[in-house]
Amino acid sequence: MTAVERAQMAVDIALIHYPVINKSGETIGSAVTNLDIHDIARAARTFGVGRYYIVTPYADQQQLVAEIIDHWQTGHGARYNPARKSALALVRLADSLEDVVARVDDKHGRRPLLVTTSARVQDDSITYMDARRRIDAGDPLLLLFGTAHGLAQEVIDRADYTLPPISGETGYNHLSVRSAVSIILDRLLGVREGTKN
Repeated sequence: MTAVERAQMAVDIALIHYPVINKSGETIGSAVTNLDIHDIARAARTFGVGRYYIVTPYADQQQLVAEIIDHWQTGHGARYNPARKSALALVRLADSLEDVVARVDDKHGRRPLLVTTSARVQDDSITYMDARRRIDAGDPLLLLFGTAHGLAQEVIDRADYTLPPISGETGYNHLSVRSAVSIILDRLLGVREGTKN
């Protein structure tokens, strides 16, 4: 089985827009951005993720996402850019994290491991290597990414594990979620030197 086939069987991702926190640490709901829809879908398609869930309870935000997806799936965009159509075919809307977990559970017949990401070190961390081993073993993983200033504590508390923060040597740690998703998917699902995909 190839790495892509393993990922499609085991790995889904969710971009959470509620509940997340603002810079003051208050729980809020954030707005969906066009770039996150497109770029994360392209990363998910590149690395063979099963589904990319956009989680927002807000009807106006869901309508925006649906219109963007429809343009690239059935409208002029589908004919103009088939590669974008292929990537956006992975996107699903969800009202809540509970909704996503139920769908992923239904797909696999068991609850997925909930793995959060954070720019801050958490107590329940799992190494990228150990997470990769779980994927290779066929354990279903649902990777949770936060918008705004990160996932609310209630989401982190529900998770089984948290991946270590992505960091350089500069002390600056404020990547866009699009960049973080790409780096994390490469670490978990990318081809490694000396290995075949």
